[in-house]
Amino acid sequence: MITRRSWLVYGLLGSLWALLLAWQVIEHVRVHRAVQGQLIDRGRDISTTCGSLMRAVRFFGVISKERLETALNQIVHNTNELESVVLLNAAGQKVAEAGASFELPSNEELRQGVRWADNKMTLEIPVDLGTNVTQDLAQTAPELVIPEESLRAFRTNRPPRRPGDTNEPPDRPRERRPDLRFNRPPWMTEDEYRALLQKAGVHSFVIVMSSDPVTEVDHYDLWVRGIIAVLASLGAAGFALAWSNMTKTSELQLRLVRASELNTHLKEMNLAAAGLAHETRNPLNIIRGLAQLIAKRSDALPEIREKSSDIINQTDRVTAQLNEFINYSRPREVRRAPIDLTAVVNEVACTLAYDIEEKKIQMVIQVEPIVIEADEQLLRQALFNLVLNAIQAVPAQGTIRIRASRRNNEAGFIEISDTGPGVPPENRAEIFKPYFTTNQEGTGLGLSIVHQIILAHGWEIECLPNDPTGALFRISHLKLKG
Repeated sequence: MITRRSWLVYGLLGSLWALLLAWQVIEHVRVHRAVQGQLIDRGRDISTTCGSLMRAVRFFGVISKERLETALNQIVHNTNELESVVLLNAAGQKVAEAGASFELPSNEELRQGVRWADNKMTLEIPVDLGTNVTQDLAQTAPELVIPEESLRAFRTNRPPRRPGDTNEPPDRPRERRPDLRFNRPPWMTEDEYRALLQKAGVHSFVIVMSSDPVTEVDHYDLWVRGIIAVLASLGAAGFALAWSNMTKTSELQLRLVRASELNTHLKEMNLAAAGLAHETRNPLNIIRGLAQLIAKRSDALPEIREKSSDIINQTDRVTAQLNEFINYSRPREVRRAPIDLTAVVNEVACTLAYDIEEKKIQMVIQVEPIVIEADEQLLRQALFNLVLNAIQAVPAQGTIRIRASRRNNEAGFIEISDTGPGVPPENRAEIFKPYFTTNQEGTGLGLSIVHQIILAHGWEIECLPNDPTGALFRISHLKLKG
């Protein structure tokens, strides 16, 4: 269960992680815009260079298209990111161009004079803004870019001009013209000049540049910030995991302290119960002795002798339970020594020979001559309880089989099987718990004592079904000696 304190820690950690990711996104957008701005500034610088070039090659406000395009191609060739330069008239038609040919975008696509598409930046800069090229041209008419042949024709075919001549009709009153340093060439009429303004007058620059520098910086910045985000995520996950482990460790330590206190209390209770059971046997022995004396008196009535016999039987049953409880509560100190397993099995069989003969049970012993490391007294007690349990379970003329063998060169096993009713599957996990028994006359501590002895040796015991009927108890992981 997650505590309120843990929820606060996880919430704070998640908020910091989200703030870090948001900060990285904002910084990436800032870097992206900054790089785009640098590329736009680079395009404006190129437009300034183009404007300076136009001023250098003009003649009376007219520029040769061939000379201008040659010079512009030289600029495109010498600039890495520059791909194309196009000069447009007022109608948005091409007047001159240099570099790779491309399709002009529509006015709607050029938002605020910039268009980003197909790994290219298209930048439109009006000539009449007065911010770059137009610094000296703002007070003049647009520059005319015409082919060299047309320029020669104008120069060759211009009509002779007499002193005092003007290009205006004689009946038109003279108007004050604006102060333009370069108005129209002297060989052109006013109508020719105005027609050329619409067709060949430079109104704006369109510069096409590769946006690969922006993409490269974007990718590098995104890669770096992606690493930062991944490291932040791993750090947040690691801190959350560490906090969870620390919380679980604290809870486990608290449980261990409580379990240690409970274990100490149980040990004290166990010792007190064992002492009480030991002290209870003495009065039971006195009661049993007095009942025997009453039963042996010659003047005792048959009813009194029968009651005395019942007292003796009940006293023996309680004493046996007390003895098993004392045996179960006693600490198991294993004193290992090499033991001949065949001798121990035969000794247990001889001890229970009277019970075996009384029920006419067939005892089959199949023990290989092996030597194991064990506490002989505890092993004898465990085998005794298992065989006695089998004797009580099998019917008359049943069969009990004791088998022991090597599993490999280092370990062996012992199996005790019978032909009794067997143990139901739902009881096989409960059968080794204290006071669990299916025998009305049993104490429920015999198999618990066996389980204690097996675990004290580091062995394993399991209850399995026998084929075709009965139960099978297998003790495994016995360490062989020699």
